[in-house]
Amino acid sequence: MHHADHDDAQLASLGYTSEFRRDMSPWANFSLGFTYLSPVVGIYTVFAISLALAGPPMIWSLLIVGVGQLLVALVFSEIVAQFPVAGGVYPWARRLWGKKYAWMTGWVYLLALLATVASVTYTAGFYVAPALGIDATTNTVIVCGLGTILLATVINFMGTKVLAWAAIIGFTAELLGALAVGGWLLIAHREHGLDVLFDSFGAAGEGSYVSAFLAASLIGIYQYYGFEACGDVAEEVPNPGRLIPKAMRRTIYIGGAAATFVCLALVLSVADIPGVIAGEDVDPVTTVLNDAFGTTGARIVLFVVLISFVSCAMSLQAAASRLAYSYGRDDMIFGSGLLKKFSATRGVPPYALLLSGIVPALIVIFSKVSADAVLKIVSFAAFGIYLGFQLVVLAALRARLKGWQPSGAYQLGRWGLPVNIAALAYGVAAMVNIAWPRTPDAAWYDNYLVLLSAAIVVGTGLVYMALHRSYGRSDAPHSDAIPSTTGVGAAPPEEPVKATV
Repeated sequence: MHHADHDDAQLASLGYTSEFRRDMSPWANFSLGFTYLSPVVGIYTVFAISLALAGPPMIWSLLIVGVGQLLVALVFSEIVAQFPVAGGVYPWARRLWGKKYAWMTGWVYLLALLATVASVTYTAGFYVAPALGIDATTNTVIVCGLGTILLATVINFMGTKVLAWAAIIGFTAELLGALAVGGWLLIAHREHGLDVLFDSFGAAGEGSYVSAFLAASLIGIYQYYGFEACGDVAEEVPNPGRLIPKAMRRTIYIGGAAATFVCLALVLSVADIPGVIAGEDVDPVTTVLNDAFGTTGARIVLFVVLISFVSCAMSLQAAASRLAYSYGRDDMIFGSGLLKKFSATRGVPPYALLLSGIVPALIVIFSKVSADAVLKIVSFAAFGIYLGFQLVVLAALRARLKGWQPSGAYQLGRWGLPVNIAALAYGVAAMVNIAWPRTPDAAWYDNYLVLLSAAIVVGTGLVYMALHRSYGRSDAPHSDAIPSTTGVGAAPPEEPVKATV
């Protein structure tokens, strides 16, 4: 059977007829995940905070988190191979557990995605302003962030093929830029040897260094998501059961290596690390770039960095819009009539895309009233993403214990259960770390901001579910991963590939 026919048949067996065009090549699918993960954006956003909290050893969190997220990616690979449906975690949770559980998973993950778009575009403002030669005031940063959202939205509205090419261009520019900038810093502007990676420079003060390191590990936690975006566009990729698991793993391998290289180059090039820890240099990235490249050279580098931010925002929007569309297609939420509308001309869900632009724009605008807006938005976004991930990992573990045997083209075989358990343990530990209160001198609501934000999101979702039972009106397939549950038949059988990590 031809791949296109097989893809259509597999999707039909899952209860859907796709409106999307399968215009996204394997290379573009990987590039989408890479630009969403975005080594440059992730490192540049949190580098100053993490270095100030724990000094150079914070770089080791990138390796620790990378291993943990690889476990999650392996679990997701099995799921997407069997259920290659647009929207990612929401339809996966729906098939593994049920409608109510899927509703909450999608709700948490969608809001976290929209907050992540806001965090990326808000941070972009700090680099847009100096690249244009203007002061990065609060208002300027907000305006530049809104401009980044607008540009990403326009690219997404041009359709899958343009999105695919933009992702490839973004990946190429980011990887080459990261290698060129990092290489130059290491060759011509290195201030320290590798031994500095084991020197905290007294960052923890009189407190526990373990506590300081865990707080600084936000740089790793914020870095390693994006691989799931490869699965969010499953209906736009040919032969998704085989190609998407490969793209997910490559995103972790290549994206993680690039992020670690960027972080290493910056750490070894910061001349005054004690000054960063003491708060005397709150923007060491800009300081390093200006010292290494001069004002004009640094501005050129910043323009390359901006490509990374736009690409990242674009990929995030694509993921969020596909999730919102999938939600709407199953009639799961108020406004589903608009969210599920599809533009056959452009090959995109227009109202779902508008949602992924308007909500982040509002978050960016309202950030004006908050101090430390970046840290707060990033912390909530990371926690929400991890919560969405772990809801799926938990659903997969429950399904396995109830008899689910993954039947897609990618299978972990006897490693499935231990990998699933390890992925859940890692994810729970990471969420505890993100939400742990670390500012005892701050107001209680500031100290527990992450937990409070998560509670508000989940609580609002529960109230909505009680008042507007959209999930109960949907007759879309659900709970069919577990053998004892009556549901839509399994996908056409494929010869499984041997799992490779």
